[in-house]
Amino acid sequence: MKIVFIGAVDFSFHCLEKVLENNGQVEGIVTLKKSIYHSDFKDLTPISKKYKIPIHYCKNINHIETIDWIKSKSPDIIFCFGFSQLLKKKVLSIPRMGVIGSHPALLPQNRGHHPLIWALALGIEECGLTFFFMDTKIDSGKILSQRKISIDGGDTAQTLYEKIKKLASLQISEFLSQLLSGKYKLIQQNHDIANTWRKRCKNDGIIDWRMSGEAILNLIRALSTPYPAASFNYKNQEIKVWKAKKYDQLIPKNIEHGKIVKIIEQKPVIKCYDGAIQLLEYEPIINFISGEYII
Repeated sequence: MKIVFIGAVDFSFHCLEKVLENNGQVEGIVTLKKSIYHSDFKDLTPISKKYKIPIHYCKNINHIETIDWIKSKSPDIIFCFGFSQLLKKKVLSIPRMGVIGSHPALLPQNRGHHPLIWALALGIEECGLTFFFMDTKIDSGKILSQRKISIDGGDTAQTLYEKIKKLASLQISEFLSQLLSGKYKLIQQNHDIANTWRKRCKNDGIIDWRMSGEAILNLIRALSTPYPAASFNYKNQEIKVWKAKKYDQLIPKNIEHGKIVKIIEQKPVIKCYDGAIQLLEYEPIINFISGEYII
């Protein structure tokens, strides 16, 4: 079973290694030379060199040059793990077995953009990883493999990302052997219960101190490394917050949101809707002044 692998992020790198460790016959790698749009971008060139696998750097996966290169490898199947461009019919129709994609959510729910970020930001208690045969729509194809995991209160974007990578290792070893033997089962998605998350914009990462403490902490966890961080403006300067915690002492209800109520070990405690949040890790490091307001 000849495989062409498409990917461009850390998850892609991990999955490609697992495919090769499980004796997957990778005939070619399609990736990006660089990317300013992926905060978790990772160069797949080292794997190409290590295993002497031909590599093609593309800008548009649907460009005729890329299509011809993929066709030249005569793949039986394409694995597309961690690539944000939508594959059109001309690419999907190349391999005889089809194209398998991945999505870090429990399809058919939570299709679309930024599933790990939205799951954390919305306070969802479980997620998972789905491998599915791709069609011309978004994350709607038949499911090949799916596993779920819980989202713990201490999870951040980084820890959840690592959990998903561990799932990928298990699932790839399972379904790769099934594909090789031809003994695999597909599950049709129930489109009636599907939803599609939209693309995140910069405003989604702005901390509004009128939010509840739980919502603020969820947002900070969701946008921590490898993502660009939740943020707010203080004295016309953007402050990126990487870590924070709930301030456990009682704050009077008649204190307005956004007020810096205390400084503890040079870390500000800021009033929110239903209590206060203490910032623990943020940049740049500046002097917050107790009694001032973040508006």
